[in-house]
Amino acid sequence: MNPDNAKVIMEFVADCIDREAATTKKVLASVPEGKGDYCPDPKSMKSLDLAWHIASAELFFMKGIADGAFVPDGSKRPEELSTGAKIADWYAAQTPKASARLKAMNGEDCAKILDFMGMFQMPAFAFAQISLTHAIHHRGQLAAYLRPMGAKVPGIYGPSGDEPLAAKA
Repeated sequence: MNPDNAKVIMEFVADCIDREAATTKKVLASVPEGKGDYCPDPKSMKSLDLAWHIASAELFFMKGIADGAFVPDGSKRPEELSTGAKIADWYAAQTPKASARLKAMNGEDCAKILDFMGMFQMPAFAFAQISLTHAIHHRGQLAAYLRPMGAKVPGIYGPSGDEPLAAKA
């Protein structure tokens, strides 16, 4: 992959991350207070843990890509992020800065092969795509938790049963 092409792909994926962030924030914020321990199965993550995983993993990926190395930090949820709404606000504050770092990368760094903790190696821009699809995958899981928790499900790629298509004026 030549650096110019890698840069174009990185900018495209970073723009996709920016567009998806608003929807991710809506889903994170929809976790009802007092329902953070909900999980549909013992093998599933609890809702608040899943919300934190979505937000923190996306930022972990973007930081690692921009830094040129993935350094595990044990990303434990800070106590003050005790609700889905607080996680959503934290996520919304962090994401624009992180995606701006991706967009500011030069072509050589976008094409640079990164190692993901010894598991696999690929160009930096490919990890940006993995970050995006990882977040969307887990966002779908969390969205499936919402109605059983008594929450409203926001529209994701169109209307939902709780957020119908707005009528035209």
